[in-house]
Amino acid sequence: MPNDANPLGTLFGGKVMALVDLAASIAAHRHARCPVVTASVDHMNFLFPVKIGDLVTCYSQVNRTFNTSMEVGVRVMVENMSTGDQRHTSTAYLTFVAVGTGGERIPLPPVIPQTEDERRRYEEASFRREARLALRQRAADRMK
Repeated sequence: MPNDANPLGTLFGGKVMALVDLAASIAAHRHARCPVVTASVDHMNFLFPVKIGDLVTCYSQVNRTFNTSMEVGVRVMVENMSTGDQRHTSTAYLTFVAVGTGGERIPLPPVIPQTEDERRRYEEASFRREARLALRQRAADRMK
């Protein structure tokens, strides 16, 4: 749509980010089986532009749960519909929190990794969480 693209004929980065948030929220809700809210989004790099007419596919997966929060990874692929060429254009990691009807946090079921790739994502999620929490603490300290 015209409001999704810039004058260069490529998709706005914000539109890609909205698709990422949607794909991640679906994976998070499916895992939690209750409403979830986005708590944070790690940085996002845009490796290649998404041109008007390209097919955008978002792959999302819950990498790890902690107590009431979970990390969801999203890989964004773009496909040229005329040539079939595919490119990895973005990856993002988002944190979601499961919430109850009163807005309270809900404990989450664990992620049980089955494959080598799932085990790698599971372990890496712990390192990213530590970095997120440290960044959050630094920001809180600055607000004092």
